Amino acid sequence: MAWLVLIVSGAFEAVWATALGRSAGFTKLSPSIVFALGIVVSMAGLAYAMRELPTGTAYAVWVGIGASLTVAYAMITGDESASVVKVLLILGIVACVVGLKVLH
Repeated sequence: MAWLVLIVSGAFEAVWATALGRSAGFTKLSPSIVFALGIVVSMAGLAYAMRELPTGTAYAVWVGIGASLTVAYAMITGDESASVVKVLLILGIVACVVGLKVLH
């Protein structure tokens, strides 16, 4: 159960990171609210998962999922340029996250 919660909380990291970027320094209400809710859910899930998983592993997986999804979303929406090298590097992060799960 801890792994599932960790994966979901990693996805919420991408939600709050994206919302933070769209909040324009917390001057836009809707993205600011999404940021606040997203960070609470994300951190709560990370805290829950860390009750059963080692801190380093849980944090690395959480950041890896969040960072990968944030960049992927930005590339899909056109907010960030996409390239083969970027996609390969993101896939490398995902591979490392999977590796941490396999080794745990």
